[in-house]
Formats: sequence, structure tokens, C-alpha cells
Amino acid sequence: MLSGPAILRISVLLILAGILAALVQYLLPSSSPAPDPAPVAEAPAENAPAEPAAPPPAPEPAPPPAAPTASPAAPRPTQQQMPPDALAFPSEPAPAQQQGEAEIDRAEDNAGPRALAILDLNTASVADLNKLRGGGAIGRAITAKRPYTSVDQLLSKRVLSRAVYEKIKDQVTVR
Repeated sequence: MLSGPAILRISVLLILAGILAALVQYLLPSSSPAPDPAPVAEAPAENAPAEPAAPPPAPEPAPPPAAPTASPAAPRPTQQQMPPDALAFPSEPAPAQQQGEAEIDRAEDNAGPRALAILDLNTASVADLNKLRGGGAIGRAITAKRPYTSVDQLLSKRVLSRAVYEKIKDQVTVR
């Protein structure tokens, strides 16, 4: 059986081994194969005639997908041709679009804080109470001490700590 100091030494060694492994992994380059850099053309010798570089081989085109067999009597739908510029994205937004974005930016700057949904402590579900901003997983504790006559009872019934209460008090009510 291991004594307390022996367990402590083993724990320290394991922690040091983990730190060392992380350090080695950080400092050494990854072992995944890197793509080969593009071949560099050597400068031709002074006496050798200059030969043009051969272009890279073109990939073979994939065969077109097989069309489903249809009865010869069925008419074939015709595809409408789209103009080539229809697929292109405009390089600059239209002036009306720029004006609309500017108005949205100004409205966001002038807007107050976003409205919060206020939950009733006596009727809200555990999931809804857990979604309160700054509260964490407090839904089960709140539902266990129901009913409440005021929000302050979260403190008086020792359901929440003061820090958590301060974060959620504006998001809850009692009806």
C-alpha cells in the first residue's frame, strides 16, 4: 500500500510528464506530412538551349452522371439559360443597400439594452430557470422551495447566494 508522500510524488511526476508532453508537442513540428512545395525550375546553363517549361498535366474530366431512363414519350424539360453575370456577386453593395446598413448601425448604437423575458418563479419550468443569464443550473433549487411571495425570498429561504441573486433578480418576478 502506498503512503501519502508516495502518492504525492507520483502525482507530481504525472503532472510534470503531462507538462513535458505538452511542451514537446508545442515545440516540435507536427508529424503530419506537409504538402511538397512547388518544384523550382533550375536556371538553364549558359551553353544549354532554353527549353520552355512543360505545363502541368490537366486533370481528366469526370464522366457526366448517368441520366435516369425515361419513357420516349415523356417530354424533356428545357433548361433556361442564365446570363453569365447572374451568378456573379457584385463587387460593391448597391447604394441603397449601403444606406440601409448605415441606418441599421445607427439604430443599434442608439438602442437601449435588449428586452429580457421575465419569468415567474412559481410557474417557470426548471429548463427556463436554468436559462437565466448569470444563474447557471439553479432551476431545480428554485422549484424545490416553491411557492414564493416575493423575489427576495430566494435569499431568505437560502435558495441562492447573494452573488447569483444579484445577477438574476431583474429577470424574475412573482405573480
